[in-house]
Order: sequence, then structure tokens, then C-alpha cells
Amino acid sequence: MSYGDPNNPYGAPQEGQQQPGYGAPQQPHYGYPQGQQPGYGYPQAPPVPQQYGGGPAMTSMPGTVSAARALMWVIVGLQVIGVAVFAIAAVGINAAKDDNGLKDDSDFQRLADQSTGVMWAFVVFGVAWLIFAIVLATKFRTGGNGVRITTLVFAIVTAIAGIYPFIIVGLVHTVLGILIAIFVGNSTGSAWFNRPRY
Repeated sequence: MSYGDPNNPYGAPQEGQQQPGYGAPQQPHYGYPQGQQPGYGYPQAPPVPQQYGGGPAMTSMPGTVSAARALMWVIVGLQVIGVAVFAIAAVGINAAKDDNGLKDDSDFQRLADQSTGVMWAFVVFGVAWLIFAIVLATKFRTGGNGVRITTLVFAIVTAIAGIYPFIIVGLVHTVLGILIAIFVGNSTGSAWFNRPRY
């Protein structure tokens, strides 16, 4: 006498088998493979990987980080203008030293010698700061937490240098440095620079 499929949990027991509860130990999850739970007929989805901060993976740069990068490019433009002004001033002072009317003025000659050296030092510093700003601005899309920390240091030093010694022309640099430090240092900036990269 055959009752159909021998693996059917709802069919009659085969000859020689006992019903669970009538002396035979009950098998765990009868009818299902060992170690799996029944899933109401639908397959279980794989777990969703959690990203940094528990949210979805960031694929586009947040607005504040993008604004910080734009402000870095503004600093680059201001540095170009500042370098040009200091270079022109150094050349002008150097040319004025050779003027016949000012050659006899020892105070001017002493001031011109000191000013020319200071002006060229500002030019060199301005070019170095300009290159540093360009490198950081280009690393915003691919850089990690090291770029974030370096940008924070850059912004803080820029803000301080805008106060002293460049108080008059450096006020814009101070404001830009503070804004960049805020935008990169907040939680959104931290999440962007610490995001996983696949």
C-alpha cells in the first residue's frame, strides 16, 4: 500500500515508522533542511551592509563639503592675485632703488632693501600656499580622513594668517578659512571623508 511521496510531511507514515509523539523522538523542523527556519514561502534577502554612520553609502559629495571645495578654489584665486600684487610691488620697489632722485635717500634705500626681501618672501609663501590649496581642493573627491585633517589645519592656519600679519587684506581669508573648517569638520564632512570605498 503506497501513500505517495515518502518525504511528504503530511502523508501517512511509511510502514515501520512511528508518528512523532508516539514513542519516536520528534525531528527538529520536520520537513525542512537542518539549520534553516521556515520562511513563509519567500526566500530571505541577504542582510544589507551597514555603512559608516548607519546610513546608505554616500555616492555624491554633500553640499557643505562641495561648498568647502569651492571656497578652496576661491582661496586659490585670491592667492594668485596676492602673489601678483606682491611680485609687482617687489619689482617696483627694486626699480625705485635705482631712481636718481632716491639714490641719495638713505632711509628709502634701507627700507627698500628690507621691503624687497619681505615682498619676495611673501611671493614664495603665497605660491606655496596656492599649490597646497590646489592639491587639497583636487583631493576632496577621492581623499580620505587624512585629506580632511590636512584641510582643517590648512583652514585654521589660513584664518589665523588672515588676522595677523595680513589684517586688512586677510579678512576675506579669515572668513573663508573659518567656513572651510566648519564645513569639513562637521559630521557630514566626517562621513564623506570616512566613507567606504569599494
